[in-house]
Amino acid sequence: MQKIKITRRNFLASSGSLIAMPAIISSGCLGPRKGCAATRPAPSQRLNVGFIGYGTMAHDNIGNFLNNDNVQVVSVCDCNKESGLYGYRAERQGGREPARRRVNEFYAKKLDKPDYSGCNVYEDFREMLDKDELDAVVISTPDHWHGIQAVWAARKGKHIYGQKPMSLCIAEGRRMADEVKKAGVTFQVGSQQRSDNYFRMACEFIRNGRLGKLQRIEVGLPGGHSLFGKTGADASLEPLPQPPPHVDFDMWLGPAKQRPFIPGLHNPLSWRANLDYSGGMITDWGAHHLDIVQWALGMDNSGPVAIENLESDLPSPDAIFNTAGNYSFEVVYADETRVFVSNKNPNGVRFIGEGGKEIFVTRGKLEMKPEELIREKIQESEINLYKSGQHERNFIDCIYSGEPTITTCEIGHRSITIAHLANIGLRLGRAKVSWDSKQERFVNDRDANKLLSAPLRGHWNLNPKV
Repeated sequence: MQKIKITRRNFLASSGSLIAMPAIISSGCLGPRKGCAATRPAPSQRLNVGFIGYGTMAHDNIGNFLNNDNVQVVSVCDCNKESGLYGYRAERQGGREPARRRVNEFYAKKLDKPDYSGCNVYEDFREMLDKDELDAVVISTPDHWHGIQAVWAARKGKHIYGQKPMSLCIAEGRRMADEVKKAGVTFQVGSQQRSDNYFRMACEFIRNGRLGKLQRIEVGLPGGHSLFGKTGADASLEPLPQPPPHVDFDMWLGPAKQRPFIPGLHNPLSWRANLDYSGGMITDWGAHHLDIVQWALGMDNSGPVAIENLESDLPSPDAIFNTAGNYSFEVVYADETRVFVSNKNPNGVRFIGEGGKEIFVTRGKLEMKPEELIREKIQESEINLYKSGQHERNFIDCIYSGEPTITTCEIGHRSITIAHLANIGLRLGRAKVSWDSKQERFVNDRDANKLLSAPLRGHWNLNPKV
């Protein structure tokens, strides 16, 4: 057996004092590798974490990594050097240089070391993943990059926190889940609603039959598409003769088809409404609420048998924004449970049971009918669902323990598959598509099965030689 190399990372605080960081097992031994047993770090050993992509989502959750004493953020990769227009009101700066400043300033203040400069930056994620000292990565890139970067990271033995929607297409999600399982690395999908007490309580009530037999489930997702605060030239749909100098646009496109830089499409977040990069609101919010439906029904390793009554105002495939703005469909399970999904429903998940009993859950709100229902307690002898607390901390804790995260890669794949099924049905103009969740194939539908995968440009593929 290969000898496990132990290193020690130290931060110098101020003259005459030393803050010692715990010893680290090299990242190659955190997952199964030739000549190296699959081991887990001891609680005293700090994890080195890198970020792939620093935009809106990374801006929101990097703090939970920086403030975790078991973590040291050591690197950031982004093909964008620095620019604005990130955030839901275009109010933030993104790119590798703002990330570097934030990390260095955080540790400089925490350690009282004004000249701290320990955060490395990269333009190419492959270069960052080659670093043996890196133990885990957070993937916060546009959706069309998630699959390739996750597979690459898994093959490098890195643990992965992957933002939702987990995948761009169904075949990509299946490959991600298979690669993560094969590598033995920890994976957390950024579907943080599972770590919220309200959503967990609602699912426990359903799993323990507090509403009796479910009559129907209603899911409300947002509609339309947004420019997220961008105006004027920043929202223009006219192609630029050259991409902005701050971004390596060929790398930004990566596996997506070649096209010129269009400000209103390629500036932060707007790309969500183009099928080359994402699946619109159906995948963006479906990754959250359909995941809760799966949890409530105990279907984490399976899925529905059909998507029926599909309707939408889907634009032309050649439109710049070509995802559905208004839509409705029904998710049908083998036991005949039906989930009615529409952008016309209130944002959240409503469970309707027998005798007028209902539960409605959304962010910051849990409502039950009758009101006294909420006073019922789930007993220890009943089904008690996974309780995690902070989503990012759950990921880190599971790296140490080797236990599954609350939203594993397989769970995330099964949940986002429902949204992908709906989008495929809408793209084909179907009123119904039938699904075999064991084979992960459409039933007797060649055209639909062709859309299980997304085309990949150039040398990019889901079987990289790392």
